Amino acid sequence: MSPEQQVDRRSQKWSLYLIGAFVVAVAVPIGIGFLGSIFGGGDNDWYKSLDKPSWTPPSWAFPVVWTLLYLLMGIASFIVWRQGGFHAQAYPLGIYFLQLALNFAWTPIFFGWKRPDLALIEIILLWLSVAWTIFLFYHVKPAAAYLLIPYILWVTLATAMNAHIFKNNPVAGAYHDISTPLRGSA
Repeated sequence: MSPEQQVDRRSQKWSLYLIGAFVVAVAVPIGIGFLGSIFGGGDNDWYKSLDKPSWTPPSWAFPVVWTLLYLLMGIASFIVWRQGGFHAQAYPLGIYFLQLALNFAWTPIFFGWKRPDLALIEIILLWLSVAWTIFLFYHVKPAAAYLLIPYILWVTLATAMNAHIFKNNPVAGAYHDISTPLRGSA
């Protein structure tokens, strides 16, 4: 590599454009996670009342872990994007954005609608899309795929928790014991 190419490569590493792209890449998953929590809102008392597995992480762990995972997702997507941009990486980044959309949707389904049954179906689709993203990112840049390993492990844990909650709690709106009158009926 010539000295001119080395200087050009160093300046490209620290250009404002790349710094901005990195910030956007990290801000997108963090923002989507934040929006999901706003739209999911949910009744915290409802969640506290659920029969959850004994191995459920403490409440404080969720925002800490999710923030770290969103940061890793953003870094991974930036690494893939650097390999030719959106045009060259349309398919892996498209699947990445699909899993972000599924990630966003789970919170409103589970907490907002209080539907662990539908959330379980949705989180299985999320898990599959994360696995596919890891596979595709690996073929672009293995380091990007490795950054998503903690994410799929956490989604695996969340899927198991969701399955336990679905199995061990009545689901409002999905089931109704016909021997019990509906609220408001005579």
